[in-house]
Amino acid sequence: MLSFIARRLAALLPVLLVVSLVVFLILRLAPGDPAAVIAGNNATAQDIAHIRAELGLERSLPEQYLIWLGRVVQGDLGHSYYLNKPVSGLVAERIGPTLSLALGSAILAVLLAVPLGTWAAWRMGSFSDRCISGFAVMGYSVPAFVIGYVLIYVFSIQLQWLPVQGYRPLWGAQSGGVWAWMRQLLLPWVALGLIYTGLIARVTRASVSESLTEDHIRTARAKGLSEMRVLLRHALAHAAVPIVTVIGIGVALLIGGVVVTETVFAIPGLGSLTVDAVLNRDFPVIQGLVLFFSVSYVLVNLCVDLSYLWLDPRIRY
Repeated sequence: MLSFIARRLAALLPVLLVVSLVVFLILRLAPGDPAAVIAGNNATAQDIAHIRAELGLERSLPEQYLIWLGRVVQGDLGHSYYLNKPVSGLVAERIGPTLSLALGSAILAVLLAVPLGTWAAWRMGSFSDRCISGFAVMGYSVPAFVIGYVLIYVFSIQLQWLPVQGYRPLWGAQSGGVWAWMRQLLLPWVALGLIYTGLIARVTRASVSESLTEDHIRTARAKGLSEMRVLLRHALAHAAVPIVTVIGIGVALLIGGVVVTETVFAIPGLGSLTVDAVLNRDFPVIQGLVLFFSVSYVLVNLCVDLSYLWLDPRIRY
């Protein structure tokens, strides 16, 4: 297993290299000049040229990429053009709200989707099965920002139960405690979690329903085991590998979902930082965030692969 982990981590390097190169070229070849954004509307051509020289944008593209890559290898993601702060520091400042949003949404999705999908598989063809399947399709089809605005209108504006936007940290000087932290995140959790609830519930239903037709399920019933024990101990356990796989995919997809959700609910996380960096043409921030998201994606997939060993002992790497 250690050799498998080493191979996967080694394979991460060429993936990050390709991703960094593609993002670098897209940013440099896209219209717009970060120097012009920094200089402002009243800047002269000389002012813009001076800023470009300070930022190193007058160098050739291969030279710019090699300089940036050399700094990344040393652990330096560069400095923000617009905020004039280290990119690593900006990521450290914003990662707390993003982790709170992503992990909370993932936990909510799993807690809702797995029981719903299992129940739908057990009661396949019934009215509850059709309702759960319809909810899953609708949840995965409706964009997160639409769900977010509906929740804001109902629970924040009409009922005035929860705040509209903002974020309170769980700890620190601005912390208001656990309840204040949860009140700010309840609506974002639901808005983002419902999407992945639909995805995970559909896969759970399909996997458990297929497992219920296997011979070992018939044998378990013949032994006189209760239907609930057969469903949970045998059918759900046998279907765990595809369910965990789609959960891992859902967690990785949350990386993209937090961008929209943080914008809707004004959460100062990595998603809003990404939007601001794109609008300001802040190349180092965008490149650093893409690398961070890429590493997170690969590590999540690695954890999913390793979980197969525990879920199915027949799997060996």
